Amino acid sequence: MNALTPVQTIRRMKVDDLAEVLFNERRSYSHPWTESVLRDVIDSDYECWVFFLEKINIGHGILSFGAGESHLLNVCINPEQQGQGYGRKLVEHLLARARGHNAQKTFLEVRASNLAAYALYLKLGFSDIGVRHDYYPAFSGREDALVLMKEL
Repeated sequence: MNALTPVQTIRRMKVDDLAEVLFNERRSYSHPWTESVLRDVIDSDYECWVFFLEKINIGHGILSFGAGESHLLNVCINPEQQGQGYGRKLVEHLLARARGHNAQKTFLEVRASNLAAYALYLKLGFSDIGVRHDYYPAFSGREDALVLMKEL
């Protein structure tokens, strides 16, 4: 790493991170997770991670486990930092954590309109396995979720 490359750190999320996590959620999503939901996942058995660029929290990821599977529940990178490979690094970290928990598959849902995230997941080896119709709230009605899966 040269002097111009910013230091990147991924660490476990703490309650003290919530203000920055909520900032990124609200900048990134039309229907962000709420503070109470985020507090619940931090207090649960889910794995919650934050991504720092230097000392700035630019994103987070949340992963759950069960029955030999894992589920990427939330992957968020602040819009100002998107398109620079940080989302890929965060997802790769979450996939490594899933392997560490002996998950054999990882699932996720992505908004049908989120073409950048969908393209990233395909590049990382995820495959389409279905559609959840009217899964996500939208400004006008509901939006479909594409269901993806990756063999680990």
